[in-house]
Amino acid sequence: MTDRMRILSLAAVAGIGTILLWQVVPEAAQAQAELARRIVHTDPAAFRMSPAVHGGAGSMGFTALLNRGAVTPEFNFLHRGEIPPGAGIGHHFHNTVEEMFIILDGEAQFTIDGRTALVKGPAGVLCRTGHSHAIYNSGTKPVQWVNLNVSLNAGVYDNFDLGDTRAGAPLDPIPNFMVMRLDRDLLRQGGGRGRGNAAPAGPPTTVVTRRALGPAALSTTWAYMDHVLVPPGASTNEMKHDNIAEAIYVIAGNGTVTVKTTASETAPVRSGDAIPIRLGETSVFTNTGTEPLEFFIMGVAKDMAAKTQILTSGARG
Repeated sequence: MTDRMRILSLAAVAGIGTILLWQVVPEAAQAQAELARRIVHTDPAAFRMSPAVHGGAGSMGFTALLNRGAVTPEFNFLHRGEIPPGAGIGHHFHNTVEEMFIILDGEAQFTIDGRTALVKGPAGVLCRTGHSHAIYNSGTKPVQWVNLNVSLNAGVYDNFDLGDTRAGAPLDPIPNFMVMRLDRDLLRQGGGRGRGNAAPAGPPTTVVTRRALGPAALSTTWAYMDHVLVPPGASTNEMKHDNIAEAIYVIAGNGTVTVKTTASETAPVRSGDAIPIRLGETSVFTNTGTEPLEFFIMGVAKDMAAKTQILTSGARG
């Protein structure tokens, strides 16, 4: 029997002896439950308030959606939180990890290596290994924020705080650092690096995508950042993850993700979800809602050799 069976209760019935009551739990349902447990949803009630993060101004609330090792051993975390007006993360160095702050909406003052500029979302700013960064909300509205982190060495996180809130810092009119834009109008129908390629025996899909940040910009096994939008009723192509694992954050919409190893598993996803896709799996996203399903993808290579292959050939996971 391929279905898993579980005893629910044992009842004694007068005159007819003992009856065993069973519930049949199909393997497919078990697999779907396992995939669903892997997906973590943003819950503002779970945000932990922390004062003076890295010596920053005020207090901010955040939580880890994906923890260390959720994608690869070098992957440290995907945090989600909110930065209130007048609060931020203080100026600090990373010498072993690289990190990106992403604002989903609003605007904030970003600092890289002591140079500060105002950046409007949706956008992210990368801090490469060996450099310093900070973020400060100088506006009047809370900033919705995501933080991504990958290490050169598995299981290692480092920081060196400078004791500088960057509140009132002089601003450059144009950022003197790399800014990753997540504007929908920059997306295009999938090319060789996107999830919207034509199916092998069919017309091009209507999925639009963009490589927002490529491997040359990143110093660890972090390989790329992709931005994807799936219209209602459409699906992405099946992607194999032989060399690249992915952490995916759903910006907007509703749909499903199907993950396949030896068996195929499908689970619902919605705005605010973080989904880890592991090495050796394949993945497909389908929009089951009435609005676009939008997400960004953080690709992390299994090693530097796999990342170098992407850098030299333009290959995907």
